[in-house]
Amino acid sequence: MMSLSGHSVYPHDVLAVICLLTVSQAYVNVALNKPAYQQYPYSPGDDTYKATNAVDGRKSDLSMDGGQCSVSNDRQTATWWVNLSNIHSIHHITIYFRTDHHQWGPDDELTLYFLGFSVYVSNTTDRLQGTLCFKDNTFTRATIPAVFTTTCPVHGQYVIYYNERLPGVTYPDEYSDDVSNDLCEVEVYGCPATGNFGSNCSVPCSDVNCQYCHIETGTCQGCKPGYKGHRCEMGCAGGTYGAGCKETCGHCRDANQCSINNGTCLTGCDAGFKGNLCRTA
Repeated sequence: MMSLSGHSVYPHDVLAVICLLTVSQAYVNVALNKPAYQQYPYSPGDDTYKATNAVDGRKSDLSMDGGQCSVSNDRQTATWWVNLSNIHSIHHITIYFRTDHHQWGPDDELTLYFLGFSVYVSNTTDRLQGTLCFKDNTFTRATIPAVFTTTCPVHGQYVIYYNERLPGVTYPDEYSDDVSNDLCEVEVYGCPATGNFGSNCSVPCSDVNCQYCHIETGTCQGCKPGYKGHRCEMGCAGGTYGAGCKETCGHCRDANQCSINNGTCLTGCDAGFKGNLCRTA
């Protein structure tokens, strides 16, 4: 039996696919109907091709003009992202590429434009500040799937699709000269709120001061503001606060009375300073 990528599927691979489908039903698509953006929109102002078409839950018409796909102009770079509105615990991401309902494979010219794509998760719209979930270095026109899924158990607010054909860079012969988005649906499966893990997102993170834990194992991946350590067991030292204890308290009357969570001076400011953080002279 052959997979979408053209590789043989053995019984253990079938089991893995079944497990992923089961997991998909347990996690929530946190990208559904969220704000989205694309670089170089095909027809600005025309809803037929807008970025949010890729997160509207519709994927019955994977054609350019069907009104269910995000379509951009061909350029040297292609960027599309969805704003999940706040930080989510993500398990996996599924992308439905535009096919125009043609026979998908090496003879379909659309495949040229997707080869080499990347998927990122970030807390900002800057992909380079985030986590690279997947970078295609091996797909060919014959093996790239029309529906692609990658597991990426991280936390983030933006899921970013990116591709490029930069001048001066040598690409494989099969690659197109330009790239575009042409995404018909992007589904981001994970937990609707942080602080929990498990296939049903029902198990609280084991460390009480943990803000973000691994969606499968529960291992802490980020402490609540004001705490640090492998298990978030240590409060910030005097004079510091915030995420990772990286912020410095202002001109508090007592440096030891600076909130480790948000930096508020609990007993007031030194003479000559004002404001909650005592930074204003």
